Amino acid sequence: MAGVLDGLKVLDLTSGIAGPMATMLLGDNGADVIKIEPPGGDPARKTEGPHRLGYTVWQRGKRSAFLDLTHVEDKKAFLALASTADILVESSVPGETAKLGIDYATLSAANPRLVYCSITGYGRDTAHSQRPAVDALVQARTGLMFEQRGWAEGALNHMNGLPDPFPDLEIPQDQVQGAPRPGPLFVASQWPSLGAFFTASLGIAAALRAREQTGRGQWVETSLMQGAFAGAAGVWQRAEKVDAAGFDTWILNSKSSKGHFQAKDGKWLHNWVPNPRFILQAAEGDTLNASPDLTVQNDPDRFGTGPEEILVMSHYQPILAEAVAKFPVKDWIEAAAVAEMTMQPVRSIEESLADPAFLEDGCVREVNDAELGTIRTVGNAFNMSLTQGKPGAAPVKPGANTAEVKAEAAKIIAEAKAAKPARDKKIKAPLDGIVVLDLGLAIAGPFGTQLLSDLGATVIKINGLFDLFWHRVHIAYMANRGKKSITLNLKDPRAMKILLDLVAKADVVQHNMRYDAGERLKIDYESLKKLNPKLIYAHSRGFERGVRAGLPGNDQTGACLSGIQFEDGGMGRGEGGHPMWSFTSFGDTGNGFLSATAICNAIYHRDRTGEGQFVDTSIINAALLNTSYAVAKPDGSGFARPRIDGMQLGFSAGHRLYETADGWICVALSTDAHWSALIGVLGLSADLRKQDDAAQARLIGDAIHPLSVSAAFEKLDAAKVPVEIVDPEFSRRLHDDAEFSQRRWTVSYPHPVVGKLDQIGLLFDLSDTPGVIQGRPLLVGEHTKEILGGLGYDEEQIKTMEEQMAIGFAGMPRMPPRPAAAQAGAPKPGMASLLEKEAKK
Repeated sequence: MAGVLDGLKVLDLTSGIAGPMATMLLGDNGADVIKIEPPGGDPARKTEGPHRLGYTVWQRGKRSAFLDLTHVEDKKAFLALASTADILVESSVPGETAKLGIDYATLSAANPRLVYCSITGYGRDTAHSQRPAVDALVQARTGLMFEQRGWAEGALNHMNGLPDPFPDLEIPQDQVQGAPRPGPLFVASQWPSLGAFFTASLGIAAALRAREQTGRGQWVETSLMQGAFAGAAGVWQRAEKVDAAGFDTWILNSKSSKGHFQAKDGKWLHNWVPNPRFILQAAEGDTLNASPDLTVQNDPDRFGTGPEEILVMSHYQPILAEAVAKFPVKDWIEAAAVAEMTMQPVRSIEESLADPAFLEDGCVREVNDAELGTIRTVGNAFNMSLTQGKPGAAPVKPGANTAEVKAEAAKIIAEAKAAKPARDKKIKAPLDGIVVLDLGLAIAGPFGTQLLSDLGATVIKINGLFDLFWHRVHIAYMANRGKKSITLNLKDPRAMKILLDLVAKADVVQHNMRYDAGERLKIDYESLKKLNPKLIYAHSRGFERGVRAGLPGNDQTGACLSGIQFEDGGMGRGEGGHPMWSFTSFGDTGNGFLSATAICNAIYHRDRTGEGQFVDTSIINAALLNTSYAVAKPDGSGFARPRIDGMQLGFSAGHRLYETADGWICVALSTDAHWSALIGVLGLSADLRKQDDAAQARLIGDAIHPLSVSAAFEKLDAAKVPVEIVDPEFSRRLHDDAEFSQRRWTVSYPHPVVGKLDQIGLLFDLSDTPGVIQGRPLLVGEHTKEILGGLGYDEEQIKTMEEQMAIGFAGMPRMPPRPAAAQAGAPKPGMASLLEKEAKK
């Protein structure tokens, strides 16, 4: 089976993390990727930075050729390769490719079909364009390091400059996440680069699909800053009416516990959302009660979403911690599986890669590396039933394919083939004319279809009668803009007929419910492709295909199971540290990016063959990509690599946070010149680097601490030390920045419930078929009449179905009764009694 990109040629001129990962994904799906390196090799291969081991993974399956683009003959060879290439990916500082004569304008003139992707630090021609494109520094400049802990007043209040609604509530440090100190947190995950990887991958897939329609390539641009925006899409929303009913939550509040508990064996687990009834009743006896009756769906006292729930949670956290500590993690995980609870162990990346279920699924693969021996690494990012990709072989030595690549260039020059002419067909956006049915829940599925909407697809959200309880919450807003909503009660045959009528005309069906639920409803792929043989059916899971396939999963459980929380919490050095769930995580949203990329690839394939297919991915697939900077031996042991400290200050003395007299700065030194400049400007001893890391950090910190944050930055920046101020106010200025608004990186619209709403906008730029923002977040059922009218239903039929609860509209005057146990986020009269009962014990 050939991968979906079989036959495409890719030139990889990238360094770092985002570019190598994006070209790895292209190679995994069948493309021939040639890494063009300067003589001696990509300098990033030799650094001791956080991505050193990652190159063992990200360069897999690629050929490597040394070309000196300042040398006449080598540049001639490169231009020949570019004249027949399908995709080029580069990560140079803006302006550098133009100086070399390999910029988009030059190469596309010779090869109009070329898809040219640029990944920069802050975008082209922006106020920040020339700042260092280093993850830690981007996280500092954008204030992302403050978002890891969150704010005492919560995300929405913070964005609006509103006070903490519970100023007198004091929570012990051991009940919340983050190092026991004030200030920003340095996490191990390179979120801006990971975001740029996801956005670049989707942008390239969208451009390839557009090329099938128009015959033309185009310029795809993204940046680490846009990657940071992607990660913060949930926390960087600003609404005029934050007090709208059900809109605000406790979830992104720094005072709220995040469901981490230490078990009897000293290991940690994560239960999200923490469920008092399950934990307390299961732990009542001498052995754990794994009764399925304790499932959260049957719990009338589950936590709601309102901000006041933080008061209840603060009461329960120590009680739940005491109960969890009675039994080891293994027993809890087994009990949780029976009760269908979202609970998984917090483990290291190496433990995760040793998981036999991951290996069997293919999301982890085993390979023989020439230097490291037999290792395990991330495997398939997504699966495609007709065009399944396969991760490539272990990386070759730098320059190993130079002779053959130059020979190929010489052949191209000798044949002197003219570029294929472009067609005259024009499209407004890459997915213009594509119809997507979104049956997704929560974030992972809906975020992916929102990305498809931003690419021009018509996305119809299939809502249930009770979905308004979720859709009123601000987190739902970040995944449901630009969609049409129809409310259907699929237990009613008339509503099911409506759905199937829509399926017959759709191009894509996407959902992230458990697959067996789709089978019971007879909306699984095998059922629907009989109705529409060209259908592309996308399914997103929580876990791998295998032992956990039937378990409920989410961003948090994926992050703890894969090693993200272990690493981000500074647990890897054995210096303390606690699990950390990042508010800017790419679990749910990473899954959304992967599903959207797989769908674009499937559309690209269907354009060429007429074939639909089944594609699937999972939160675990995304999480394993997020941790792909590490590899492991089959027994779960690993290799030396940089890890952050337990206080979450950084990787080392030269790559970490430092506190000044009135703020924080971040430095990221990677060369001897950087160190010399820092030592000189701070007046430190030339023998500093002979000290151990702790001593280096102490001496640098002592020199920086008396300075104001602005003075420290100015001194170091003037000396060309890579440095940024950790900006606590960036997010609050974000939506007032005219440049971001003009580029549509941020967007605003009036919303009937929350007033003026500001959100993160387009996450990559397309030169010829730009993305579109098709509207504000939906109201449940607001397009029901419009959609039914389009299907031929008259007013009387629609009215009858509405009265009999087969369908629903926005703002329905009445709702059928529903048990409190099933109302996620609904008022829960039982919680007060349970709280009172526990208080009396």
